[in-house]
Amino acid sequence: MADHSGGGWDLIATPWHLDEHIPAFPIPANVTETISPALPAGPAPGRTTLRYQAVADAAARAARPLLLSGDCPAALGAVAGLQRRHRDLTVVWLDAHGDFNTPAITISGYLGGMALAMLTGRAPEPFCDALGLRPVADTHVVLADARDLDPAERDALTASQVHRVPADPAAITSALDGLGRTPVYLHLDVDVIDSAQLPGLRFPSGPGPSVTQIEDCLAAVCATGDVRAASIACAWLPDRVSDGATRETITRLARALGADLAWTEPADR
Repeated sequence: MADHSGGGWDLIATPWHLDEHIPAFPIPANVTETISPALPAGPAPGRTTLRYQAVADAAARAARPLLLSGDCPAALGAVAGLQRRHRDLTVVWLDAHGDFNTPAITISGYLGGMALAMLTGRAPEPFCDALGLRPVADTHVVLADARDLDPAERDALTASQVHRVPADPAAITSALDGLGRTPVYLHLDVDVIDSAQLPGLRFPSGPGPSVTQIEDCLAAVCATGDVRAASIACAWLPDRVSDGATRETITRLARALGADLAWTEPADR
């Protein structure tokens, strides 16, 4: 797959939140591939699995995929695709939430709150087996921020060997330095950013790091680790995801990774 996004990245967009299509999702003009399959009627997990399988195939084809998605579990597909050519991976996960719930401990039942638990093998159902996803060892996961946790989720993280750090470039760099040169998958949920700076988030988590601080974190990961793939979960509400301020934020975050996004259609204001 050719690089069309600049900076050595292959830009992939999947304008969905689980099995909900987001028509207004901002798709850059220099996108390499858009993942938007026609999903059959049926239960949401089965429909969503088909989308993540398509993401895995696209990530496997791309030399260096950068995924823009409306949800975090799309990362499962990206990692599954990356695992087709890399046996071991380090995962850096920046998020206001831990995404460490499982079906056994979740309060809400929300699948988007289980993505990191799924990646580490704690909740293989319903996606991991279908994607051929191999669990990533806790010791090779760096979770930054995660300020908004459910009680049982907090206990699960405390009992794990996941490296928990603040959303601070020096802290993330230090954690990565201890993990060697294993290929890195970098995941960012935009809700890690202070919600006062990003109106319209699906799950705002109050005060947190600024956009500039997160840009610095992304740049630090790229400078320190061997980043082979990345994703930005654009977790805004469907009626806010096409705002001009939203597009500006996505552009800034992608630029911090070294990717230049191009836009042709005017943003909603």
